[in-house]
Amino acid sequence: MKIAFTTKTGDMIDLHFGQADAFHIWEVGPDDAHFLETIGVGEHGGDEEDRIAARARLLAECAIVYTMQIGGPAAAKLVAQKIHPMKSGREVSLLETVERLQQVLRGNPPPWLRKAMNKDQAPSFLDDVSDS
Repeated sequence: MKIAFTTKTGDMIDLHFGQADAFHIWEVGPDDAHFLETIGVGEHGGDEEDRIAARARLLAECAIVYTMQIGGPAAAKLVAQKIHPMKSGREVSLLETVERLQQVLRGNPPPWLRKAMNKDQAPSFLDDVSDS
């Protein structure tokens, strides 16, 4: 699955979602993880709503966004696009975060993470039953 990170250098998750000039996109699976690309944000509209919507559109292919902080309106916009926002609350290592996520993926991921993993797949009746 594709995961976006808010990071200045690619080493730490160290930016607020709204302050990120770019997002580092990784492909993360249980056994493999690698950097894909950096997506620049640029200017999108004059008000906060336009900027949040533009960021959410840029990240449409991502299942998760890891960020140091995120406001309620931005988090809601991501969730509406089936992108799960995760905030660390402090600066944390990007690589250690990827490794911890891989450990969870190799085990028994929680329902929200199973849905994120299957974001681009057609919904299945069995997915709905297993989450009940």
